Amino acid sequence: MAIETPGTRPANPRFSSGPCAKPPTFTLDALSDAALGRSHRAAIGKAKLKAAIEETREILGVPAEYKIAIVPASDTGAYEMAMWNLLGARGVEMLAWESFGSGWVTDAVKQLKLDAKVTTAEYGEIVDLTAVDWNSDVCFTWNGTTSGVRVPNGDVIPATREGLTLCDATSAAFAMDLPWDKLDVTTFSWQKVLGGEGAHGMLILSPRAVERLESYTPPWPLPKIFRLTKGGKLIEGVFAGETINTPSMLAVEDYLHCLAWARSIGGLTGLIARADANTAAIADFVAAHDWIDFLASDPATRSNTSVCLTFSDARIIDGAAFAKAVAKRLGDENIALDIGAYRDAPAGLRIWCGATVETSDIAAMLPWLDWAFQAEIAAQSQAA
Repeated sequence: MAIETPGTRPANPRFSSGPCAKPPTFTLDALSDAALGRSHRAAIGKAKLKAAIEETREILGVPAEYKIAIVPASDTGAYEMAMWNLLGARGVEMLAWESFGSGWVTDAVKQLKLDAKVTTAEYGEIVDLTAVDWNSDVCFTWNGTTSGVRVPNGDVIPATREGLTLCDATSAAFAMDLPWDKLDVTTFSWQKVLGGEGAHGMLILSPRAVERLESYTPPWPLPKIFRLTKGGKLIEGVFAGETINTPSMLAVEDYLHCLAWARSIGGLTGLIARADANTAAIADFVAAHDWIDFLASDPATRSNTSVCLTFSDARIIDGAAFAKAVAKRLGDENIALDIGAYRDAPAGLRIWCGATVETSDIAAMLPWLDWAFQAEIAAQSQAA
């Protein structure tokens, strides 16, 4: 029996979870005002860097008393900078439910050699947040990019906690309403929800985190690109666009374009609505097909950006090979690019649903997913 080929194709097949799709308004001409060939310490460079910081603050609703810096090495650099500077002053609890959170556990336990309490959950699950000792410093990812699991809200984090919360929000910022009063350190990168370019990270510090920086000296050496204080005082310039090392002014211009696009669609409210609509389209598809399901078992903790899916058909012989074959078929047809599950995650697909993705493209892609599944089932049966 012939498998019918869908008649509509996505206008943009880019569903990668990072780097993610550019904003729909992006063209190379949008970067024509970049301060290329100019020093980032010149007035024009500092002005653009400061604008990137302040527009980030405005769209995300970051409180005025919080500090925001552009730092090297994407979200990884930002989060490790926070860990190396702040941890060790009191007890530490590490929470992990996917690969990047597990990476922070490795840094804390094997590199910083902290006697940390480690609490983990399997892919698709989340740890019991009510059992966490928030009087310790707590490190966690808000959205597990490789597992499709997110913290549902910040209600469980006490306002009167004694410890600091260090939140990796790289696939959450600009797609989820982050509770700033519950977060002392927040990091993310440009290349996720806003579809910016890689290599630059954002570090957001609460007054409590700044107080820790100025009152605590960690026992380990800090590389130059990690240093946020001098003589026991915060280096204020870092939080006004005076970056620690040289940034790409082309990437800065691209980020400014992303921020302008975000404002044009209604800011954070518009961004969240677009991500929610994308995820809802996939949820409707999953509900209508019994051979596919979300990796995240609880809808309350299901991500609206990095949507992870698993195949649940009893006819599938080798789940990993089957998932790769489906992803390859969709890639070869230029329908959906880079949607294979993360290498450490369970076999399946990972479809980016952040705000830069058009819901019409999700809707056009899903019949092709059905087509690829049916074609691979047929191919498997013929090979058996």
